[in-house]
Amino acid sequence: MNELLTTPGVRADVWLWAARFFKTRALAKEAIVGGKIELNDAACKPAKPVHVGDRLKITRGEERFVAVVAALSEKRGPAPEARKLYTETEESVAERERQREDRRLTGGALLRPEGKPDKHARRLIQDLKKTL
Repeated sequence: MNELLTTPGVRADVWLWAARFFKTRALAKEAIVGGKIELNDAACKPAKPVHVGDRLKITRGEERFVAVVAALSEKRGPAPEARKLYTETEESVAERERQREDRRLTGGALLRPEGKPDKHARRLIQDLKKTL
């Protein structure tokens, strides 16, 4: 990341990859095409240039980030360097913390059984699977 760009902009999919929001550029492009990324409160395309000061809304699974572009880079580097490419808004950080706490208190909304099913329950499960 030593080479921060002074060009007018970087492709959105490349910047998201360099900032480590997505593991590959293809995943970043897929998220953009799928409508998971908004640039300055508008729809975004993978080749749309990102500039310093732009506001990105990023949805990744259940996580939602609102980040302001602080620097540009086309190269992916270590995570501490990637964090210097953006600043996350206070509201975004607070909302993610609130959601994390909700998931922790509700157990991730998963209903877990008390224990292993007994012989009768296993047979009912097997019969149900056969009918599906």
